[in-house]
Amino acid sequence: MDRVLLEDFANHLSFERQLARNTVAAYTSDTEHFLEYCDANEISPQQVQPAFLDQYNYQLKNVEGLSSTSVFRKMEAVKSFYKFLLIEQRIEQDPTRFLKSPKLAQKIPVQLSRADMDKLLSFPAEKFDEVRTVTVVELLYAAGLRVSELLSLRLENINLEEGWVLALGKGGKQRFVPIHPACVKRLQAYLALRAVHFAGKEVDSEVFLNNRGKKLSRVTVWKDLAALGRKANISQPLHPHLFRHTFASHLLQGGADLRSLQEMLGHANLTTTQIYTHLDVTDLKNKHKKYHPRG
Repeated sequence: MDRVLLEDFANHLSFERQLARNTVAAYTSDTEHFLEYCDANEISPQQVQPAFLDQYNYQLKNVEGLSSTSVFRKMEAVKSFYKFLLIEQRIEQDPTRFLKSPKLAQKIPVQLSRADMDKLLSFPAEKFDEVRTVTVVELLYAAGLRVSELLSLRLENINLEEGWVLALGKGGKQRFVPIHPACVKRLQAYLALRAVHFAGKEVDSEVFLNNRGKKLSRVTVWKDLAALGRKANISQPLHPHLFRHTFASHLLQGGADLRSLQEMLGHANLTTTQIYTHLDVTDLKNKHKKYHPRG
């Protein structure tokens, strides 16, 4: 297998396309799987024709028994790999140009109810860890941030006077997201406690810190949210992205338009945002069933 070619592709994803580290790792791993298949069949990836890709697709689906989601992901990685080869002029034609990826069933995101959100945001937090966790919930719900954006949020990225945060999104993209007065008040209280908690100590400049004054980790956020959910008697298991879904669906239900929602979520494509219209329809159906005389 051509390791140099694979490394060149990974560098292209990282530095030219500026994809997130986890995305680069996933694409590289899936492409490596394809290159190994090429080696096993004694064919150079530069000589691959559409028929060979159909054979590989069959291998993934019927021999290895991968799910539609896994097949889709691996074939998307192969498409990106050949686009890279075409850009680099290492091939003259893209063999994936006629390749159709399998259609995936669209999953409607789970959301929390407004009653559940009220229970979480009114939780009587006293200890530093508890205050931090409720503040995390408030901010995730107020701004629809991804967990990576939340954890990388630094003190200079928030403006409490004007009520906004600067989110550092995928591919190094930045966006300003407004936050409401209740979130501003919650952040002010947390930051005041943070200053007291770490008084006289050198700490990282991220907003959310662990007990050692270092940037909070994803694992800690997941554990803290799960613990808060149990204490607040929330039946739905809590995780960071759940609040992003809840933020989007509640805004849409309240009358927000898709374009504004797309901007606040930092979606590059409006199609990604449109999933929440299906969620809104589901909510309407539930209400129809509950309140209609013949429901």
